[in-house]
This record gives sequence, structure tokens and C-alpha cells, in this order.
Amino acid sequence: ARDEGRGKQAIELLQGEGLNPSFHPLDINSQESVEKLRDYMKEKYGGIDVLINNAGIAFKDTATESFGEQATVTLRTNYWNTKQACDILFPILKPGARVVNMSSCFGFLGCFDKAENQAKAVEIKAKFASEELQYAELDELMRKYEETANAGTHKENGWLDSNYSMSKIGLSALSRIQQRELGKDPTRPDIVVSHVHPGYVATDLTSHKGPLTIDRGAESTVFAALLPPNTDTRGAFIWHDCQIVDWVNGPTPPLT
Repeated sequence: ARDEGRGKQAIELLQGEGLNPSFHPLDINSQESVEKLRDYMKEKYGGIDVLINNAGIAFKDTATESFGEQATVTLRTNYWNTKQACDILFPILKPGARVVNMSSCFGFLGCFDKAENQAKAVEIKAKFASEELQYAELDELMRKYEETANAGTHKENGWLDSNYSMSKIGLSALSRIQQRELGKDPTRPDIVVSHVHPGYVATDLTSHKGPLTIDRGAESTVFAALLPPNTDTRGAFIWHDCQIVDWVNGPTPPLT
């Protein structure tokens, strides 16, 4: 957590449930903060067994910032700095580690079927869907979206009219690349990366409008974090009820 007070308050609540967690400050928008966490985890625990990338933001409908500004800020946290945090922390993942990236139903690739310019959207969708997509190519896609969003030309160029959705599609695509690349490391076998949709949960991000409790919303994340050794479920898009969804082809189950 960025807020030490809220982090320690969460620790007290968990201790009241008989658990014994520890708190360490983390702001993924600060490279130094992520590096401090990396050093702490390496020194105290020898690395990381489970990494859950849960940081994320979404602008409210009442936000007064321009669409382009919202795009830059949203992608900074939800894509670019989440990716940077992974780059810093992945080298200390232990063999058999589990990584869970918090995506969304709006991170489903089929959302492109709602794009205004379908001719161009189909081309963009195919690039995201490619099993050979590289980090640099994904970065370029995200940069192009941000550029057109700031220019006000994103819809006519085939992109979605949602910064949050585009940030989560980018994160899901990133998860698939991460799984592929980590799977090539013979020195650290059985590392699994999942991207999950937690459901419409009553949190600050949803203005507490979601019907699902926080405990219920955590189910898919816990499922992904506890996937058994040598599981066949790798790089999967996991729905809130823990069913595996084809991220490229769907279909999408009910949202809640």
C-alpha cells in the first residue's frame, strides 16, 4: 500500500482473523519504492513465491480531465508502471512462483468488437491476439493508443473509447507474453502467470456499487495464486467464478 496508515489498519484487521501478515510500503509509480520492496523480499525471504499485481486506477464519470490526460494517467499506473514493477520483481521469483495480474472483464480482447471503426479494430485485435507478440510490439500498441487518445482520434483509428479497458487489455496481453517468456527459463521451472477478472466488487474503485463482497472478489485471485505444481493452467484469463475464459475468442460468461 502507498498509505502506511491504511496498510497497518489492514494488518490489524487480518490479525483479528487469526492471521499474521506483515506490511511493507509500496508505490508502483515509484521505481525506488519497488526496488526497496525487491531488496526487502530478497533479503528476508530469499525471493517471492506469490506476486499479486493489484494496483490500478479508473477515472470517475464526473472527472474533468481531458480524455487524453486520463489516458496518460490511467496507462501510467495500470500498464507502464505495473510492467516496470514486474521487470524489477520478476528476477527474484522463486521456482514454482505464481503471479496474478489484476485485469478485468473490460480487459477481455472481445471488447474490440464494440469499437467504432471495425475495419481497423480487427487489425489491432489481431496484433494483441498474436501468440508471437513481443514486449516491444505491445509497448508500441499502447503508445499508439495513448497518442491517438491525446489527439482525439482514437475512435476513428479503431481503438476503444475507454482508457480503463485499453489499460486492462494491455495488461492481459502482457500477462500472456510474461508466461511465454518465463516458461523458457530452465533454472526456474513452473512459474505461472495468470490474469484475472475479480468481478464487480464493492471497492473504492467502483464507488462501492459492485454487488460482490471483497472476500468474494478475491476468489479468482486466490485460485490463481494457489494453482497446484505443474498445472496445465498457464497464462490463463480467469473469470471471477474461477472458470477459464478464452481471452482471444471468448465467449464471455455473465459479468457477475
